[in-house]
Amino acid sequence: MGKRIAGIDAYIAKAQPFARPVLEHLRDVVHAACPDVEEKLKWSHPHYDYKGMMCGSAAFKQHAVFGFWKHDLMVKAASGSAGFRRDAMGSFGRLTSVKDLPPKRELVKLIKLAMRLNDDGVKNPKRSRPKPKPPIKAPAVFTAALKKNRKAQATFDAFPPSQKREYLEWITEAKTNETRDRRIATAIDWMAEGKIRQWRYQAR
Repeated sequence: MGKRIAGIDAYIAKAQPFARPVLEHLRDVVHAACPDVEEKLKWSHPHYDYKGMMCGSAAFKQHAVFGFWKHDLMVKAASGSAGFRRDAMGSFGRLTSVKDLPPKRELVKLIKLAMRLNDDGVKNPKRSRPKPKPPIKAPAVFTAALKKNRKAQATFDAFPPSQKREYLEWITEAKTNETRDRRIATAIDWMAEGKIRQWRYQAR
């Protein structure tokens, strides 16, 4: 049997009372189906690897989840619905008890299917990269306001494209000229102080 690590023991112990039996059950089923499983903590959650990433679980305040790394491939390969749901992160939706999961026999079949995908070296299909957004033309009134404030101009010029875009989107999306002009004045003040558009949310 695969070695059980203390990190997952501690994670389960700290989970909400309803979630502990769910996490323990999932852990036991994974080990029963895949004796060579390797336990790991990834993104602070329990993960179970077999020749690469295979599946993982997590617990939150009101629900737990369990998901396969190659979920979409699993859905295509599994016969019937296999109990898959995507109303939450994971492969089986929000779990509040063991009863929310497929029966143990079905879970074992799915885990073995996930193992076969890894045995065969099947990879998740590559996600297409989103098309880059077209550049936003700075309104003439904004450009004129920048020229009147050297500090703001220097800050704006030093911004990477994403931070310039945040200010330009905020300004150009204004519904009225009055709102636009007010946002420009605020933007100039903030940039004169070296601030990005979302400066309030920066880590301190």
